[in-house]
Amino acid sequence: MHLVHVVFTVLSLWLRACCVGAISFHLEQNSVKCLKEEIHKNVLVTGEYEVEEQQGLKTDLKVTDSSGHILYSKEDAHKGKFAFTTDDYDIYEMCFQSWLTEGSIRVPDQLITLNTKHGVEAKNYEDIAKVEKLKPMELELRRLEDLSEAIVKDFEYMKQREQEMRDTNESTSARVLYFSIFSMLCLVCLATWQVLYLRRFFKAKKLIE
Repeated sequence: MHLVHVVFTVLSLWLRACCVGAISFHLEQNSVKCLKEEIHKNVLVTGEYEVEEQQGLKTDLKVTDSSGHILYSKEDAHKGKFAFTTDDYDIYEMCFQSWLTEGSIRVPDQLITLNTKHGVEAKNYEDIAKVEKLKPMELELRRLEDLSEAIVKDFEYMKQREQEMRDTNESTSARVLYFSIFSMLCLVCLATWQVLYLRRFFKAKKLIE
């Protein structure tokens, strides 16, 4: 039991470091600020945001993928949550856009807080326990299993990226080698042509026999 708690704590800390992101920033009036993140396929993503209210200033929130598909949109956003499941490995973008209402004067920058979670950390295990009627120990083992699977998937992804980079490097090296050989052949052909041309030229001028 103690070992399970230790392993669970270590995995939780590791996953929180890579799967949980909270950020705060100031947004100027009539400006746009976007945050991008690469996320794997079939991953649950949740977000919670809070926009500081300023008189005469409104802020819209839009979440899209690299193709421009809108996953979440909220006009005049103040405070709320959103959730979606990724269809493919892609770069997902969360954009906040502020604009002044008609007749408003310049106002201070808005403070925006955004907290996103994805993967295991985005799951609500309390609801899972209620639905599946899991005991505390069973729930902890379920979460530990999900954490382990998430780590294995991350390592598999890193291994795949490493293989892709290795293939790219090998392909680039082969292309450089072929280009070098081609350049050497071109230089040899050019030098041979120059020698033959000069030989004919000198013969025409009767400088050599």
